[in-house]
Amino acid sequence: MPNTAKRITPEYEIVQDNETIRYLEHGHPSDLIRWHAHDDYELHFIVATSGKVFVGDYIGNYSPGQLILTGPRLPHNWICQDDQQVVKLRDMVIRFDHESFSNGMKIIPELAEILPMLARAKSGIEFFDLDHEYLKDIFRKVRDSSGLSRLIISLPLLQKLAHSRSYRLLSTVQIDLKSNETLQRKINTVVDYVSQNYNQDITLSSVASLIGMSDSHFSRFFKKATGNRFIEFVNRVRVSRACSLLTETDQQIATICFQVGFNNVANFNRRFHELKGVTPRDFRSQSNIHMEGVAPVS
Repeated sequence: MPNTAKRITPEYEIVQDNETIRYLEHGHPSDLIRWHAHDDYELHFIVATSGKVFVGDYIGNYSPGQLILTGPRLPHNWICQDDQQVVKLRDMVIRFDHESFSNGMKIIPELAEILPMLARAKSGIEFFDLDHEYLKDIFRKVRDSSGLSRLIISLPLLQKLAHSRSYRLLSTVQIDLKSNETLQRKINTVVDYVSQNYNQDITLSSVASLIGMSDSHFSRFFKKATGNRFIEFVNRVRVSRACSLLTETDQQIATICFQVGFNNVANFNRRFHELKGVTPRDFRSQSNIHMEGVAPVS
């Protein structure tokens, strides 16, 4: 394997100088697993664990085989359902910056072929219908190569994704998180706390005090950082968990309502419909028909 020395900055940025295509990977647990944003595009291929994925204001489930492209400054994180689980390799990541392709297309016009995909990546893109073994093989080849070879291996994958019609956009807002490392850590603390305690009574005041902010300061800060008011974010986490239970169990809807932290069924139904466009009952019926989950859109 070639020498691919890396340095990790205090913001957990992986820096490899003078390379158009960069690569990183990590297992679980890892310091890289946190709510964060950076200047690169990142193509994440999840190879192990399952849990919740956060991209901008999107909250959903992840499992092995998921492929997501995040754009510059779009905050994201994958939180393992079992935080005690230890795996050597969880996430394989291909990284690149916008300037390399925008400047490169002036010399090689064909590179413009991927620019529409890069524009969509500002919202985060989840890709479907790609063979997992093919993806794992490509990511391994990128990892084990360098220089021109790495670029040549990566371009066909980027071209395939740019022409894919089987994808969905994730975040409804294009968040541009420019907060410093300390503030990003505060958001990460809040995201982790809500993910682990969504079934409990969670108040804005208690979470604000958790990270040493006043209620009003925290409310403004959280909305700017995530695109959601705090209560909206909590509801998204709860509804996301409810979707899993509706799909994976035959529990009554009222039971699921209280299990994910809502206080009454009417409010649960209302919030669920706001976020999913259907009632919990209809969601379950559709899931029984489409066992693969939400259909991709183009």
